[in-house]
Amino acid sequence: MAMQPVSSYNELVALFKNWRAFETPPLHEGAPDYRKETFEKRQTEFKKIQTQFSQLDTSGWTIPEQVDYRIVKAELNGYDFNQRILKPWERDPAFYKTIWTERSDVPAHEGPTHHGVLELWQYEFPLQGESLSKFIKEIKIIPALNQQAKQNLTGNARELWAAGIPSIATQVIDLDNILKLEGVSDQPELVNTLNEAKIATQDLVTWLEKEALTKTGESGIGKENYTWYLQNVHLVPLTWEDEVMILKRELARAWSSLKLEEYRNAGLPELKDASSPEEFDLMAEESVKSILTFLDEKDIVTVKEYFEPALREHMGSFIPKEKRNFFTIGMHYDPRPLYSHFYHWFELARMDNEPHPSEIRKAPLLYNIWDSRNEGTATAVEEIFMDAGLYKDSPRSREIVYIMIAQRAARGLGSLYAQANEMTMVEAGGIHSNYTPRGWMKTEKELLLFEQHLYMRQPGYGSSYITGKYLLENAMADYFRINEGRSFPLKEFFDKLNSIGSIPISLGHWEMTGIDQKPGK
Repeated sequence: MAMQPVSSYNELVALFKNWRAFETPPLHEGAPDYRKETFEKRQTEFKKIQTQFSQLDTSGWTIPEQVDYRIVKAELNGYDFNQRILKPWERDPAFYKTIWTERSDVPAHEGPTHHGVLELWQYEFPLQGESLSKFIKEIKIIPALNQQAKQNLTGNARELWAAGIPSIATQVIDLDNILKLEGVSDQPELVNTLNEAKIATQDLVTWLEKEALTKTGESGIGKENYTWYLQNVHLVPLTWEDEVMILKRELARAWSSLKLEEYRNAGLPELKDASSPEEFDLMAEESVKSILTFLDEKDIVTVKEYFEPALREHMGSFIPKEKRNFFTIGMHYDPRPLYSHFYHWFELARMDNEPHPSEIRKAPLLYNIWDSRNEGTATAVEEIFMDAGLYKDSPRSREIVYIMIAQRAARGLGSLYAQANEMTMVEAGGIHSNYTPRGWMKTEKELLLFEQHLYMRQPGYGSSYITGKYLLENAMADYFRINEGRSFPLKEFFDKLNSIGSIPISLGHWEMTGIDQKPGK
């Protein structure tokens, strides 16, 4: 009997391109088609792609090639899970949000989004020529998509439904604001298109509010589904129970470490927050220089020429004390803890300027599969930079870092209980708020609602900050253990991590150390 020949890596790349082309749905009346009958009609083609994938033989492939294989498998699993369980087009009104005014700080938008979104931040006004035509075409999707939403949204997830209504209502405000942008009033077709989209969005909000009265079901996907999704789509080698344990541990560690920092810093002057635009601008400028100099001179990571402009675009501005939310409270004492988290923007700049050579890794992975890598790294470096000496000039700034870790552990823990349907979103928000030190999460209910809503929409996202940090620290520990006795800068680790791209940290761990983090190994 002849043995099946080993597949070539190029076969995987070809299959990946076919898969991505398939993943974009056909259009119905000009909008992406999420109707039940369309999914059923396309299922045969999806099964064909799955079969082709299962027939690939990776014997003899390099670890990077096997990593790409697992990425494609994770995306196929993500599509399958969305069809069977998550069904955002049926359960999640926020799925139908079309206008996005800002770029996300991660490779793609957080949470499920439809395939026809309009990225307002990519346009310059006044619109002209091809930009104007493209913009009108994208706005015209809204009425057809909103009409389709009324047919598709048959789910019974009460909290997901109620929390999604404001996302759609905000689009009415966004459309109003677009109507006021430079040059818009001079374009009759554009004005008419925007007004039609506004009417359609208002109509959808009214329909959603009426339907909300009939919704009685749970919104979480349950522990078993959560664990399957975590391990087979996001490639996080943990269970729901593992994540609860890790987040409880991090919450306790952050609180106790904060109190020890406060004890050690007793007698030192309290941090003074910026009280004017001038004070904030000076603090922000000094912080940008401080963090970039630190990363460069301490050999933490290779500081590329695009790091500084990427960070400067997000320095923030002065906010009066009574209007600050959790993140801006800390930023007005010392921006560097938050700027450390803005490692995000370095990574996006890298994707823009130095895209990964792998066809499979160069663009954002689907279904937020990158969350453990991007959110985990951004969270981990807050503490890594601190422990490497970033705050020698300001010991009390270390307190802010532990407050941020506690907040992320608390909100992630709440989201886990909500996904297990052991708590409502409101109760999960209570953990988030009550277990964040110094009452910093009690200042803005909108941020609390936004975050818990996102974590209900996208299972695993709320915990990914802390569990991704945990997985990155595991990778760092193995990398240093393997290389023990050899003197090398920290930037060797981070440069290798960066070169691997925005893929699950378990795969990065495997590629950097040869140690496979696959569940069960």
